[in-house]
Amino acid sequence: MASMSPPIHDLRQHDETATHFYLDVRCLICRFLGFIFGTETFGNHQQQQFPRKPENMERQSSFSRDLGHAAAETYLITRLTFTLLRYLGVGYRWYTRLVALACYALLLMPGFLQVAYCYFFSSQVRRSIVYGDQPRNRLDLYLPINTNGPKPVVVFVTGGAWIIGYKAWGSLLGLQLAERDIIVACVDYRNFPQGTISDMVKDVSQGVSFVCNLIDRFGGDPNRIYLMGQSAGAHISACVLLEQAIKESRGESTTWSVSQIKAYFGLSGGYNLFNLVDHFHNRGLYRSIFLSIMEGEGSFEQFSPEVRIKDPRNREAASLLPPIKLFHGTSDYSIPSDASINIVEALKGVGAEAEVILYEGKSHTDLFLQDPLRGGKDDLFDHVVSVIHAGDEEALAKDASAPPRKRLVPEILLRLARHISPF
Repeated sequence: MASMSPPIHDLRQHDETATHFYLDVRCLICRFLGFIFGTETFGNHQQQQFPRKPENMERQSSFSRDLGHAAAETYLITRLTFTLLRYLGVGYRWYTRLVALACYALLLMPGFLQVAYCYFFSSQVRRSIVYGDQPRNRLDLYLPINTNGPKPVVVFVTGGAWIIGYKAWGSLLGLQLAERDIIVACVDYRNFPQGTISDMVKDVSQGVSFVCNLIDRFGGDPNRIYLMGQSAGAHISACVLLEQAIKESRGESTTWSVSQIKAYFGLSGGYNLFNLVDHFHNRGLYRSIFLSIMEGEGSFEQFSPEVRIKDPRNREAASLLPPIKLFHGTSDYSIPSDASINIVEALKGVGAEAEVILYEGKSHTDLFLQDPLRGGKDDLFDHVVSVIHAGDEEALAKDASAPPRKRLVPEILLRLARHISPF
């Protein structure tokens, strides 16, 4: 293998300057996010006090504080990000992508503003529910208006290149699924450099445990829980699911069971780190950073579900997995669609139920952002809903008569955004 820059955790062992910088970044992020979200925890899910639903006036009076917190958080994280990039020697390619990302977000802003309004003001959204003791151990719940009977639940893990993931990125999906009488829990988790891949997997697993054990208190059906991830979130959630199955196959004690997950949905994910490291390096996520996020090349096998599922020692774990459905665009240049095709072949090779659905000409963000913002019919959304509502004739009848989804962004802006997207 070609020579490479040492990963950050090696630098921290040998370079005192790097150590102080890393700790400064980590502490600032932890302290600030702790200030924003509070330090209270639900501990071991016992004797928990759930906040009552705020009144409309309380929501409106807190909006300015929320907005101020969001602005301050954005400024801090942006400044720390640029500092980190300068320290690592990241150059032109990353900066141009950041500019492209800002332009991309600006073009989609008409839709983002509408979603943000619902996120802050809708009584259907319960924001920042604590599920663990880390600053990012929070989740958002999107609740249907109809409260008759327990509802199916989707645990959603957002993407963000393991660096810029945030639970609010799933708000559009959460609001749209809630319209179909499906509860959505968007799980936040530590991002790099606040945490590395093992921290992310641990956080998401703890969030899934919270939902499996306590979602009935919010009207969810603990027997109808679905796990879904997008991009980096698909990778993390797949690691969580397989790790849980391996633990159960070995008879280890766990706080939730794979049997509680009725299906797994992976959207535009990557599942083999060995195949992704060079691809990401060429795309601008440089090898040194990627190795730092993934805790070195020695951890690639542990955090590569495609590789791990082929291990004969994990054959029993494969039999415990729920049905797996992966979705990928054929014009996805961030994570090529081969990533989903290959893991499905590996899963089928060990007897697991898996399929991949490819969308011709769709990019990395088309399936998750542009298409939902476009409104109208969405094949991926309809497929997911049909799987969740399978066997529920009443729900399927409601789905069939549901009005088309509202367009949130003009077509010209969607086309421009697709053209300029850094993904």
